[in-house]
Amino acid sequence: MTMSLKAKARARCQWLPDLEAYPGPRYKALVTAIKTAIDAGELAEEERLPPQRLLADALGVTTGTVTRAYSEAERRGLVAARVGSGTYVLSKSLSPKPDFYHLEEGRDDGSIDLSLSLMVPSSERVKTFYQALQQVAEDPEQLAAALAYQSERGQTRYLQVFVDWLARMGVEVRSEQLVVTDGGQHAMFIALQTLMAPGDLLVSDRFTYPGAIAAARQLHLRHQGVPMDAEGMDMEALERLCHQQSPKAVYVMPDLNNPTGCRMSLARRQQLAELAERYDFWILEDSVQFLPEAFRLPRMADLIPKRTLYLFSTSKILAGGLRVGLIASPEDLLPGLMASLRAHCWMAPPLMVALTCAWIERGDAERLLEWQWQEVHARQQLLADIFVDQNFSCHPYGFVVWLHLPEGWRASEFVRAAAEVGVRLLSAEPFCVGTQAAPQAVRLCVSPPAERSQLEEGLKRLYRLLTSPPKGRAVF
Repeated sequence: MTMSLKAKARARCQWLPDLEAYPGPRYKALVTAIKTAIDAGELAEEERLPPQRLLADALGVTTGTVTRAYSEAERRGLVAARVGSGTYVLSKSLSPKPDFYHLEEGRDDGSIDLSLSLMVPSSERVKTFYQALQQVAEDPEQLAAALAYQSERGQTRYLQVFVDWLARMGVEVRSEQLVVTDGGQHAMFIALQTLMAPGDLLVSDRFTYPGAIAAARQLHLRHQGVPMDAEGMDMEALERLCHQQSPKAVYVMPDLNNPTGCRMSLARRQQLAELAERYDFWILEDSVQFLPEAFRLPRMADLIPKRTLYLFSTSKILAGGLRVGLIASPEDLLPGLMASLRAHCWMAPPLMVALTCAWIERGDAERLLEWQWQEVHARQQLLADIFVDQNFSCHPYGFVVWLHLPEGWRASEFVRAAAEVGVRLLSAEPFCVGTQAAPQAVRLCVSPPAERSQLEEGLKRLYRLLTSPPKGRAVF
């Protein structure tokens, strides 16, 4: 008797779930089945899932259903697709760290949090924000405008406030180029959405901002990391990639890479501009990690303005809760950016924009930023004194520190050990593009503690761990 296609496929599948046991659409049921099997140990770490067409035949569903389920499972950090190889269960040590993406409301367990890149806490920040609130509240015209629909780009008056502010800090843009967004992450997202289509290739540093990784996944982009060194992205590696594939855009943080703290040299910036022209790709220049003017080299937007979208945000300068970001774009891209903005939220919240501009017009924004730079510099010096014999990279005015662990430590173990002594930080994994193994490194941030004394205590606890690695592991 001849076996049916379904029976043949079922006989060949090394793992075959019962989708009837799970509610909802078939693709969601399959995602739940994958998670359940991983949790129960039926699917082991690094185990290859059945090929999509084979599993579709075995389950009696379309290949598209399995493809959609595998994509959703990858988005949730359960599996990883490897080009030309298949889809594999992700090692727990490689799974995205949920606490990186989710701030826990009211969490106060006494630990010292060095995990997130946040502005330095300050009572002066709260005081000046209150004064900006008062200024807006006492202006009926601004209040009325804040209650009304506005242009997607933002009010002309406020666009000019941003232009003048950036100019005072050494960044030249024109109001005709600007779009106001709902924060820096939103600026990046709508820029990618405007420039790229599902399946297009986004290139970034091998270690990059997890928000870029998340945005690429949400937009169903291919995302490939390029090797980097102390001067930033390796341009020879980028050119080899351009010969083999056709990147649509390259995302960079040239002034301060998050997480490594490295800065792209002028020579590399010039090479990147040349490659963008030669291979016809866009550049997304992220300057959210904003540095003093003395440490800023010519922007990509200065070197190749017709191919660069410049991303800026108040989150690391004034307050993350404001959710005010900017895109300075080539003018021919503005219609597409505004269409994306309308589709998301119509406009950045007018009240938040008004408050931000009041903060700027009063002069408080620049004073706070200058104070923060000096405070971060002092904290980086403190770290350098404590970690004097450790291997790390950072910028003297940057929030982040990339710490290479000494022999004997694995990143996942070090993060757990740090948590046990009351210090929170992140392994290298959330910053890694693609499925390459992460280095034994961690990222920590000097900015979150309210006081330097808290930072000092946290760093001393970490130093004691660094100098006392665990003993050798027993193997049976």
